[in-house]
Amino acid sequence: MRVLIVIPAYNEAENIVRVIQELRTVAPSYDYVVVNDGSSDETAAMCRRNGYHLIDLPVNLGLTGAVQTGVRYALECGYDAVLQLDADGQHDPRYVEEMARIMEEKDADVVIASRFVTEKKPHNLRMLGSNMIAGAIRLTTGRRLTDPTSGMRLWNRRIMTQLVNRRSFRPEPDTVAFLLRQGAKVEEIQVTMRERTAGESYLSPAKAMKYMVQTCASIMLIQWVLKKES
Repeated sequence: MRVLIVIPAYNEAENIVRVIQELRTVAPSYDYVVVNDGSSDETAAMCRRNGYHLIDLPVNLGLTGAVQTGVRYALECGYDAVLQLDADGQHDPRYVEEMARIMEEKDADVVIASRFVTEKKPHNLRMLGSNMIAGAIRLTTGRRLTDPTSGMRLWNRRIMTQLVNRRSFRPEPDTVAFLLRQGAKVEEIQVTMRERTAGESYLSPAKAMKYMVQTCASIMLIQWVLKKES
């Protein structure tokens, strides 16, 4: 199975070299591409300087646009699956091999790197939104996902095609919820994630709160919206 690792990057000049060096060291057999999402810092310049595989977007499209760009590229190049790896260093590439193995062995459509398959969630405000989204998914699909907000996901080619062809599909929990309702096979593996140490997140605290509310609403309503698109 040919997997392309897509790395959306927005103002990650402080992290991108470390992330790519680690990826090359621990998962050298996997291809990757950095999608520079209209960064205002030196992200693209550093990628060029180091000879990294790069798609340089001239304007900021946001996370969904950056990931969809990488997925479209993967489809055009004949890859069987795409794995999203954040450019901030929080996602550990040691798990790429296991995620690919699980996808093949269990014939999964989506594999999610979860912090809480075997570990308990901490009881804090940070996890409140995750619990709300997990509850909405369970209510609408009957499936319990332990870490629905994890951005480290592996999508197979069938799902990749939907990600680029449906306007409402985002690399987000509401899309996973819709796929579950449509019979997609979703697996989770236990991972350890790291804290961001530098750079600029796509989500500010205010945006994070808005994201949680919108995602829960989307999970409850998206099935009707997407049916109209079909």
